[in-house]
Amino acid sequence: MGGRALRRWVLQPLLDIKGIRARQDTIQELVENGSLRQELRQLLRQIYDIERLTGRAGSGTASARDLVSLADSLLKLPDLAAVVSDARSPYLKALQKVQPVLEQLGQRIRASLVESPPIYITEGGLIRDGVNQQLDEMRAAASDDQKWIANLEVTERARTGISTLKVGFNKTFGYYISISKGKIDQVPDDYIRKQTLTNEERYITPDLKEREARILTAKEDLNRLEYEIFCDLRSEVGEQAEVIRNVSRAVAAADVLAGLAEVAVYQGYCRPEMVMGREIIIVDGRHPVVEQSLPAGFFVPNSTKLGNGEEQNQLPITNDQSPDLVILTGPNASGKSCYLRQVGLIQLMAQLGSFVPAREAILGVCDRIFTRVGAVDDLATGQSTFMVEMNETANILNHATPKSLVLLDEIGRGTATFDGLSIAWAVAEYLAEEIKARTIFATHYHELNELASMLPNVANYQVTVKEMPDQIIFLHQVQPGGADKSYGIEVGRLAGLPPVVIQRAKQVMGQIEKHSKIAVGLREGIGSETRASTRKKKSPKTPTSDEQPTE
Repeated sequence: MGGRALRRWVLQPLLDIKGIRARQDTIQELVENGSLRQELRQLLRQIYDIERLTGRAGSGTASARDLVSLADSLLKLPDLAAVVSDARSPYLKALQKVQPVLEQLGQRIRASLVESPPIYITEGGLIRDGVNQQLDEMRAAASDDQKWIANLEVTERARTGISTLKVGFNKTFGYYISISKGKIDQVPDDYIRKQTLTNEERYITPDLKEREARILTAKEDLNRLEYEIFCDLRSEVGEQAEVIRNVSRAVAAADVLAGLAEVAVYQGYCRPEMVMGREIIIVDGRHPVVEQSLPAGFFVPNSTKLGNGEEQNQLPITNDQSPDLVILTGPNASGKSCYLRQVGLIQLMAQLGSFVPAREAILGVCDRIFTRVGAVDDLATGQSTFMVEMNETANILNHATPKSLVLLDEIGRGTATFDGLSIAWAVAEYLAEEIKARTIFATHYHELNELASMLPNVANYQVTVKEMPDQIIFLHQVQPGGADKSYGIEVGRLAGLPPVVIQRAKQVMGQIEKHSKIAVGLREGIGSETRASTRKKKSPKTPTSDEQPTE
């Protein structure tokens, strides 16, 4: 249940600050009260998936073992309520009261079904003695007949004087009395021959035939009656399905929050402050997944500051800028993509109510998180990698709002250099000027750094490296300023390209840098007059509602 609830929360993060804070309050209490957290998690491990078990009961597919598991779980609810009896947070308070009908249902199931019921529910052995009077009477009669047959061999040996006489059973012929060929002359007159074999003759008696018929009929009747009693019990569970589902949702939520609290304690997460503004301010943020794959202390944290807001100067971030759009440059494999993703994950985790991997954070609620990352194609429908990239970019530009978070990892890299740079420039400019969405734009087009000098809500950041005579060292630190090169050739060398290829690439790079005029005129040629004329031709953007739906 907890796994499914966590998945729902991730897929449906909250837009309501009140709801987010309710989850944060529960995590906070569990973080501060370690004994409560451990007792709660230990007890939750003993509760089965009552949501799914109830669904099976309601649909008539639950087995006897399912009902036993459900009963054991329902009988743990009072213990769960006792553990959280002094809790103050809303999600734990929801567990403090257990409806008597659920406890009674659990006791009834446990009193009706045997301790370890069989897999198949139509073959008997399900119901305890004392549950149904008719069932008990039928079992007593069947037991008497079984005892009579069990004693038949001793009785008949004494009556006939045949010491080798045996009583047996097979599915084809039923019960029989076996006598060897050498003792046939001692067979009583009331024996009726049933089967002849090579070394023996098999007989029955009128009493044995009568008892056999009663035993076989009684077994069928017993199995049928047990099945009817079980079905009534299963239907009773189905009648309480809605009540049990409500409890299961509360238990699942507590399970998720206890797990998030455990992670917060052992991974050093902080409680983010959620505000109505547009700011995204993260101090020493970390990627929650990547840091787990590295040795302790190896991950380099980085801070983030996006969106103008009243809280922008309350946290100790070195740069005073709080832009809407960050142009992020730096070498390949230096950590740009990791930085993008960690910002998105921190925002997502915060809006599902979790603590986040950072030292401090103030986060405005996002209506949507848009991403354009990675290289993907869809050749089956005729879409190249670049076409998929453009489709994703178009979706962002057509739907993003000032309350959105946009994460772009390379735009325009799948086409000619001039085309790609032009598209990247126009996209960045549109996001900063027209949409004003909070955006991090990772790119190798260093020419985009010019935007920071032209637009007040754009800032340049770079992932720094230490350049040595024969190598580069990735520092993985995001700092203000724009990089002027990508060290792509050095990355190729690190990857193992032949030295002759690296040397030739440097020669070609020198010629390109010497003669290229790609950056000439960006400041003069793409000025305010050009942007103004473009805006006049642009159709007006559909206004967005300020109302925020809740979960």
